[in-house]
Amino acid sequence: MLLHLAAEFDLQRDVVPWLAARGWAAALDTSENLSALYIVNVERNGKIIYTWKGNERNTHIGLHDLQTKENEHLYTFEKDLRIISCSINSERTLLAVSFRQYTEEERATQLLQSASKYLTLLIEIHPINNVRVLKAVDSCVRVQFLYPGEDRNTSTESHLLLISEDKYIEQFDIHVVAEEEHKVVIQNSGQLPRARVADDLIWAQWDMTEQRLFYIVPKESRSTLKCVQFYPDENFNSTLESQLDISVNDTRVKLVNFGYDDCKDQDVASKSLNLQVFTSKAGGLCVCCSLASDIPGEITYSIYFLHKGYSKTFTVSLERPETPQLKEVAFLNLDYYVAAYLPGQFLHLLNIQHPDLLCHSLFLTGEDARIDMLPNCSIQSPLMSTVLDCCIGRMYAVSVSDSALLKFLQNSKRDSERLAALHCALLCVRSTADLEMKVIWWISENLSTCHSFDPIQEFIIASLYCRMCPETNNLDKLLPYTSLLDWTGVIPGVACATDIISLPVLEVQNSKGFWEKLDSNLESVKYAEPHLLYHNNVLRREWRNLSEEKEERRTTTYLRNIFENAKKVLSHLDTWDSEERLVPLFQEEDYQQQLLMGLMVAQLKDHLMRHLQYVGRKKIDQIVLDYVANLTSYSWRNCCKQRSYVSQNCFRSLLNLVHRIMKEVWKLYQLHSCIFCFDERGSEAEFAVFHIMSRILEAANGMCMPLPPGFHTLHLGLGVRCLPLHTLLHYIDNGVLHLTETCVRKLLKDLDDNEKNEKLKFSIVTRLPEALGLKARQFWDHPINANFLARKYVKLLLEKLGNRQCNRPVRERHPVPVEFLPLNYLTNMLAEIENQGVHPYEKQDRVNVRFVEEAALKHTMMLLGLRYS
Repeated sequence: MLLHLAAEFDLQRDVVPWLAARGWAAALDTSENLSALYIVNVERNGKIIYTWKGNERNTHIGLHDLQTKENEHLYTFEKDLRIISCSINSERTLLAVSFRQYTEEERATQLLQSASKYLTLLIEIHPINNVRVLKAVDSCVRVQFLYPGEDRNTSTESHLLLISEDKYIEQFDIHVVAEEEHKVVIQNSGQLPRARVADDLIWAQWDMTEQRLFYIVPKESRSTLKCVQFYPDENFNSTLESQLDISVNDTRVKLVNFGYDDCKDQDVASKSLNLQVFTSKAGGLCVCCSLASDIPGEITYSIYFLHKGYSKTFTVSLERPETPQLKEVAFLNLDYYVAAYLPGQFLHLLNIQHPDLLCHSLFLTGEDARIDMLPNCSIQSPLMSTVLDCCIGRMYAVSVSDSALLKFLQNSKRDSERLAALHCALLCVRSTADLEMKVIWWISENLSTCHSFDPIQEFIIASLYCRMCPETNNLDKLLPYTSLLDWTGVIPGVACATDIISLPVLEVQNSKGFWEKLDSNLESVKYAEPHLLYHNNVLRREWRNLSEEKEERRTTTYLRNIFENAKKVLSHLDTWDSEERLVPLFQEEDYQQQLLMGLMVAQLKDHLMRHLQYVGRKKIDQIVLDYVANLTSYSWRNCCKQRSYVSQNCFRSLLNLVHRIMKEVWKLYQLHSCIFCFDERGSEAEFAVFHIMSRILEAANGMCMPLPPGFHTLHLGLGVRCLPLHTLLHYIDNGVLHLTETCVRKLLKDLDDNEKNEKLKFSIVTRLPEALGLKARQFWDHPINANFLARKYVKLLLEKLGNRQCNRPVRERHPVPVEFLPLNYLTNMLAEIENQGVHPYEKQDRVNVRFVEEAALKHTMMLLGLRYS
C-alpha cells in the first residue's frame, strides 16, 4: 500500500471516552444514536466541530483541538435536530449553526406547512447568551466563519459566509463588544450588514487554509471557474477566472469543504458534479473532475492543469468491473501530486509540476493501490495531505510510504513505473537518508534493466532539482527536471488524451504568495517554458574547444576566471571525515575536470542572470555554487552524522551526489579505502564497482557533467586490477578509461619489471600524451625507458638551442668518466648548452647530461652483450 494514513482524529478514540467520562456516552449505545455522532466541520486552526445526541435526544455540539487533544462542549439544543453545518469564529465567541428542523414527512403529518424546513442561527457562546436567526428557509444553508491571519490578535469583528442551495453566497459582517465580566455580545441591534459574494453558482469549494472560495458559474456549453480571495484586512476580491470545457446539467448545488453531513446526504450529493480544485505550494492549480462513462467497466476522469495550459483525460478499463461497491473517483491533494483513487481498482498519482510526461506519474493497481482505511465511502481532502472520512468520523494525515515505494520500485517491470517511482522517492529523500541509500543500491543493481532512461542521470538531475528549487522562486523553470526529452510509452489499460485549454485570467495585481507563483507559472507557459531550461549544448562545445584547442586560445583573464570558479567549487569539498574518505576521491588536480567545473559555473550563472535578475548577483553566485559544489549552513559532515537532510540548510551539489553514489556503492560491495593498489587481481565486487563507475562516467558524459577530482584515477586503478590487458587497452583507446598522472605514476612505481608488468607498462606509457608521458617515464627506472628519456632530452636540448651556436671551444670536463671520445664530445657540448641556461626539464633534476651519458653507455653495452657496472 503506497499511501500511508495516520489517524489524526478519530471520534471513537478522541471523543467517545470524553463523553463517557461526563455521562453522555450512554445514549450512544444504540446504532441509531451512534450514527448521530459525526463530524460537522474542520476549521482553519485545526479545530474539529462534531455533534451527537444526548440521553434525552438533545442535540449537542462539541469542539476538539488537534494540538492540545482536548474536547469542549459548545452548545446544546433541547430537541432532536439534524445539524447540517456549523462554524465557530477564531475568538470562539460566536457559533453559527444550520440545521434541518423537520423532514417533508414530519411537516406534512404535523401540519407545519408554514414552518421553515431549515434554520440558520448565530449564537453568542462567550458565555451562552443571545441567539439570532440569520435564515429560515426551505433550502439548505451552509455556514463558514472567515479566519484572519495567524499573527492577528483578537478582533471585535467577525465575518460569516452563508452558502445557499439557492445558488448564491453572501457575507455577514458581525461586530461584537465586550461587556462586564468578559461577556461578548453582538453589537448590531438590527439586521447584520451583508454583501453578496457570488451568484448563479452550481458548484463551490472552500479553501480553509488560504481563505479562498472557488465556484463555478454554468453557461451553455462551457463553465466558468472563478475564485474570490478573502484577506486578513476584511476585504475580498475576485482573483481568477478560467473557462472550463465542462458541461454541468445538475440542478442541485454541489458544495465541497463547507462542513460535512452524514454519509446518507453524501450519497445524494455524490450523484451531482464530482469536482475539486487543488493548489500546490509551487503555484500549481488543478481542477479534478470525474466524468460519467457510457461504457460499462470504464471510468473516466480529467485533470485540468490550469497552470500549464492543458488538460489530460484518462479512461481506465477496470480490472474487476463487476465489483458491486464501485463509487465515484475520489481526489486527494498531496501537494506535489494529485491522487485519483477508486477503492478496489486503482490509485493514480499525477505529478502536478511536471504532468507532461506520463512516466513521471504513478498508476497503481491491485495490492499497491489498496488503502485499508479508505474502503468505499465518500472521502474528501479538506487540507493538503489530509483525508476526511465522514462516514466513520476520522481524519487522516496522508503520506507516501517509504517502504512501500521502495518495494514497488524494486518489483517494477516497466521503465515507466521505475522512473515514476524513482522521482517520487527523490521527493521523499528530503526527509530520510535511509531511503536515498536504498535507492542508490537499487540503481547500482539495476543499471542494465532500465532501457529507456539512464537511472544515474535521472537520480542526479532530479535530486538537484528537488533540493534547489524550493529555495528560490522560479528556479524550477530554469533548472532541468529530467534527462528525457519525450516519452512514447503508455500505461496498460489506461487511455490518455491531452487537450490544450485556455490559460486562466488573473485579476489580482501586486500579488504575493500563491498568486505570485501562479502568475509566474502562467508567464512561463506564454513564453515557451521548455526554452527557459538550462541546457549543456553550449557548455559541451566550449569545453571541447578549450580542451582540444581547436580554436584560438581564450584570453588569459578568461581562463583565469574559469579556473577561479573551479577553485571556489573545490574549496568546499575538503570537509570529509573518515567515513567520507572511504572512497579515495578528492585527492588530486584534474585540469579537464576543473575546466569543465569552471565553465559550468560561468554558463549556469549567465543563464540564471538572464532570468532571475531580481534575485541579485550575490544570491545567484550562491545558487550556482550550491548546484555545482556544496555551500551549506550545516557542514556535510554534520548532515551525514545526523542522518537527516534539511533542504533549507543543506544543499547537495552535483559533485557531492556523485560522491554519495560512490560511497554507498563502496559500502554495498564492502570495499576498503586501501583498494587502490596493483599487487593483486580485483575481486568480483571490485569488478561490479568498476562497471558502476563506467556507467557513472557514461552518464556524466551524456550530461556534460564534471566528476569529482580523482574519479578517473580510481576508475583506471580498478580497471588495471579487474580487466585483462587487451580489454584494458581497448577501454583506454575508446575513452572509457582516462590515463591520469597519479595512477600511471603509482603503476610504474609499484609494479616490478617482470615480463607481464613490462608489457603493461609499455602499453600504458606509449598511450600517454606527450607531456604526461615525459613526466611519467621519469618514475620508471628501466633501460629502454631511460634510453627514450635520454634521446628525448638531447633532441629537446638541441631544438631549444635553435640557431644559437657555441662560439667558444668546447671545454673538456674533468674527470672524464669514460675514455670514449665521441660520447665525451657530445656530453661536453650538452653541458655547455646547459650552462647557457637552456634546460628542457627544469623541474626534473634527474634528467641531465649525466643521465644521458649513463643511458648511452648502458645502451651501448647492452647492444654489445656486455655487462655495465
